[in-house]
Amino acid sequence: MSAKSTENSNPTTDTPEKKIAAFFDLDRTIIAKAAMSAFKSPLHSHGLLSKRSVLSIVIGELIYLHLGATRARIEKFGRSGARLVKGKNKSEICQIIEEAVHQVVDPIIYSEALKLIEFHKSQNHLIVLVSASPEEIVQPLAKLLNADLVIASKADTDQTGRYTGNIEFLAVGTKKADAIVQLAQNMNIDLAQSYAFTDSITDIPMLEIVGHPTAINPDRALEKLAEIRGWDIDEFVEPINLSVRIKNVKKTVTDRYSKPTAILSLLPTITILAICAFIYVLSRSKAQERKYLHQSPSDIVIF
Repeated sequence: MSAKSTENSNPTTDTPEKKIAAFFDLDRTIIAKAAMSAFKSPLHSHGLLSKRSVLSIVIGELIYLHLGATRARIEKFGRSGARLVKGKNKSEICQIIEEAVHQVVDPIIYSEALKLIEFHKSQNHLIVLVSASPEEIVQPLAKLLNADLVIASKADTDQTGRYTGNIEFLAVGTKKADAIVQLAQNMNIDLAQSYAFTDSITDIPMLEIVGHPTAINPDRALEKLAEIRGWDIDEFVEPINLSVRIKNVKKTVTDRYSKPTAILSLLPTITILAICAFIYVLSRSKAQERKYLHQSPSDIVIF
């Protein structure tokens, strides 16, 4: 009886439809530099990072640019970052980052990344930011980009909300991939139909678990591996200021004047401008006519 009942059941009704997700790395994939490095100035200006700490971040950035990322380096940078904010209040740092997010991030977001995110949203795909950067930075960026979910590194805090100098979770390598798998199980995401975008060889585990991996601005090691495995490779080169995107301006104008009542409210202004334009054209025409009449025959050129 139970077997018969199972055969007659409707799988489309009993089983919820699987979701598709697009997993985006953050640093040098969505933004043109490391997130932690991008926020060093506002954190320093508020007294939460010393000059020595800022110098350490700059050195770490230079090492990454010239030597590339390895799991060991990322873990070392993560532990160093946790020590830099030891004893600081988490809520205070979160507030500073949220206040500075537009100023800091807007000019360094790749326009190609925004278009890609918009495309996947138009396909009803979940947008997931997956980054080794701390959640204090990734969460505001996810909100700015209208992402659905976040996987990020998490620093340990004590009962008073101050950082202990330790890391509770570092989203790198296999740990990042494991977090994606766990999220997929919780959110009913079909990884075989999903997408992943990253720049670093350390994210191989993330690329391997999805059906559509893409290397974005890949380091040399990832570029070679992507070529061998036949993965897509793309390059993002156009940082754009999110606040002044032409597309958003056009959308605002369209939304504002698309309603008939809004257009009707503009008719008096449009009428006045039309009358002024007509008077101007008429006066110019008469002036040209007077000039023509005062010219001698030798001044008139006929083509």
